[in-house]
Amino acid sequence: MAEMAHGAPRVWRGLGAWVALLALAAWALPARALPPGLHEIRLQHAGQERRALVHVPAKPAEGPAPLVLALHGGGGHAEFMADDERYGLIGAAEREGFVVAFPNGFSRLPRGRLATWNAGGCCGAARDRGSDDLGFLRALVERVASEHAIDRRRVLATGMSNGGMMAYRLACEAADLVAGIVPVAGTEPFAEAAACQPSRPVNVLHIHARDDGHVLFGGGAGPDAVDRKHIMDFVSVPETVARWRTRLACRAETEVVLERPGARCLRHPGCQGGVELQWCVTETGGHSWPGAQVVRRGKAPASGALDANERLAALLRALPR
Repeated sequence: MAEMAHGAPRVWRGLGAWVALLALAAWALPARALPPGLHEIRLQHAGQERRALVHVPAKPAEGPAPLVLALHGGGGHAEFMADDERYGLIGAAEREGFVVAFPNGFSRLPRGRLATWNAGGCCGAARDRGSDDLGFLRALVERVASEHAIDRRRVLATGMSNGGMMAYRLACEAADLVAGIVPVAGTEPFAEAAACQPSRPVNVLHIHARDDGHVLFGGGAGPDAVDRKHIMDFVSVPETVARWRTRLACRAETEVVLERPGARCLRHPGCQGGVELQWCVTETGGHSWPGAQVVRRGKAPASGALDANERLAALLRALPR
């Protein structure tokens, strides 16, 4: 009896430790999980109401789910980016089990139409008025994570054009928030390479069409670009990749990751922290999302030689859990 009485405190201490761990785990998980489907989130940030659409797949990945931030192009809005015929990201989320958020950029119009992102050097009213889009995206990730179990180690940002540039700004100034970026048809938004100093290595997968008439592959704004005062003299694709090769201390040589008629993907091996630096170039497709079924009226068809979402999903699957 004396031995049992002496051992009892140890037993209770052990049980107490387990109770404390369970309580901590319960505190760390969201109080509720968003059900499958598309939801609208509104939050106040920097004196403005900001909004986003969030899609939860019917069969999420086991455990905390990866999160993809999908940033629309300049003049777009959240609903436009969530259109699966144009971007296919909801279908990709259903196949791969990730949660995808479609934030709305800065806009003064009803429902956030004609929105832009303050990516640094570009674009439009968001840049000119100094919109705190970086802070908004941080707040959005926190909000989504409070309502659904998100794996913070597997947060990717992708975006089209101005949205791709905003993804680059996230990598430069909020590397703690994202594990990687997949910019499409949008290059680094800083005239000077020194303006970007990421706090840690991040994965970079750049996708661009050689015949893009808006953000020219070789640099500068093309004939399809809008009023020049609202944009910038775009950095070229090779210069963007070269800057990240230096930042990530990757080797100069390249390896072919994918090659087929009309598309080629290269990677620079040996990057710091084991991250990936890849770039995929399509020969055609103009200023559009490779693999899209529908493009803006009057624009060239999207490239069918490459599916941007397949490349994004491959990068997401490779991220450490």
